[in-house]
Amino acid sequence: MIYLDNHATTQVHPEVVEAMLPFLRDHFHNPSSGYRASRVVKRAISTARAQVAQLIGAKEEEIVFTGCGTESNNMVLKSLARIYGRKTSRVITGKIEHSAVLRPCEAMEAVGFDLVRCGVDSEGRVEIDEFEVACDGAEHGFASIMWANNETGVIQPIAELCEIAKSRGYAFHSDAIQAVGKTPVNVREVPVDFLSISGHKFHAPKGVGALYLREGTRFEPLIRGGGQEDGRRSGTENVPYIVGLGRAAELAYQGLEVDGHRGIMELRDHLEARLCDEIEGVTLNGSREHRVPTCAHVSFEHCEGAGLLILLDEYGVQVSTGSACMTGKQQPSHVQKAMGIDDAQAKSSLRISLSSFTIRDEVDEAVEAIKRAVKKLRQVQGGGGMGPVVVYS
Repeated sequence: MIYLDNHATTQVHPEVVEAMLPFLRDHFHNPSSGYRASRVVKRAISTARAQVAQLIGAKEEEIVFTGCGTESNNMVLKSLARIYGRKTSRVITGKIEHSAVLRPCEAMEAVGFDLVRCGVDSEGRVEIDEFEVACDGAEHGFASIMWANNETGVIQPIAELCEIAKSRGYAFHSDAIQAVGKTPVNVREVPVDFLSISGHKFHAPKGVGALYLREGTRFEPLIRGGGQEDGRRSGTENVPYIVGLGRAAELAYQGLEVDGHRGIMELRDHLEARLCDEIEGVTLNGSREHRVPTCAHVSFEHCEGAGLLILLDEYGVQVSTGSACMTGKQQPSHVQKAMGIDDAQAKSSLRISLSSFTIRDEVDEAVEAIKRAVKKLRQVQGGGGMGPVVVYS
């Protein structure tokens, strides 16, 4: 099988597995206990905290370990909701956010919060002017805008949005789950107050994430108990997975430092070039300039994406039609609708996402399988006219 669905999840890096094994086998102790064996475990957590902090330019004490990216998002948003209250504050988010942000925001709206959803342009980037108007329309509040979109891979103008929000006294959170480990993210250069991370998006295991909390920023814990994570997220730490997250963060940092994952970017560009050159009626969705190196979002005229997905699976190629959370829901993606893409094009889209484990031969085999699947589906569906290649830029 050729795996090209790395925005859904990534395989655990072998070096991450090796780092985790001693803490599954031998160093199983509770880090809060008082004996020497527990201190070994506690030091391992501290090392992992330093590794994650290095990846995003944070201080070690600003990193809180969580169970996943969804938890990190919910922790922040529910904390901000309690701090700001619903009577005089405004909540600002984007129309293309992941459900882990949209659903909590909708829950706030249902109990009386003033929620504004900012639109995006045809490239899939948040409209800065619209965001600025939203910030000016209320006395105070908080904003949550993703760093990179999970479906298209498009990177948002986070630096500009953060500057606008902070200048108006708004707290600013970014769901950076699809950005961290794939593209440079530095909280010293872009002074967000909160930032969410998920390990399984960059070769750590599922079931572990992190939350960046800027030093001095007020925060109300979602989970209270024994006071772990400096009282910010109670519960006995998932030590093996935290260790794995730390090692994955270290490996991602090294990859970004060497060449910014240039090899992945070149493979993605090769994939897109072949699709455009060898298949008629192809559209590349989203910004060409502002995107993570791992993702190609492609529409195929006169082809249902769901049908392509089934055929490609039969041919040994694993891709997706969008967010893994939306698989099986036969409706146009809210991300593409926000970009102004019509329903037919939205339903004909595939998200093809690569990782550092993807090799050129796999990409070329995948292209041949896609060509075969498109041809077969168009014959079955009777799609006659096929338009030219279109690139949204």
